[in-house]
Amino acid sequence: QVQLVESGGGLVQAGGSLKLSCAASGRTDSAYAMGWFRQAPGKEREFVAAINWSGSSTYYADSVKGRFTISRDNAKITVYLQMNSLKPEDTAVYYCAGRYRSYSAVEESRYNYWGQGTQVTVSS
Repeated sequence: QVQLVESGGGLVQAGGSLKLSCAASGRTDSAYAMGWFRQAPGKEREFVAAINWSGSSTYYADSVKGRFTISRDNAKITVYLQMNSLKPEDTAVYYCAGRYRSYSAVEESRYNYWGQGTQVTVSS
């Protein structure tokens, strides 16, 4: 079992930045890809970004491309999501997710474990 804990959420004005962190613990010896998803009030959870085990490959939703950057530090077993130029429509609960594969995926169903989420609120 792998446990994920997100942090770094909060309230920020439009145009501002936040950096989310996702720390893993437990069974972390297996190669795993990671992703970030988000869920806005009244909406389905959606893919935001993903990164493979080595960090050499990343994927982004079109809505965040050019503004968000996913990265990882395997020594710290932590994944990050740097969010710049934030917009009110980025307001959501952000979830970190992991899967027991070295290559990443954009489908929610392909992830094996999830964090509890962290709230990001962008005011206009």
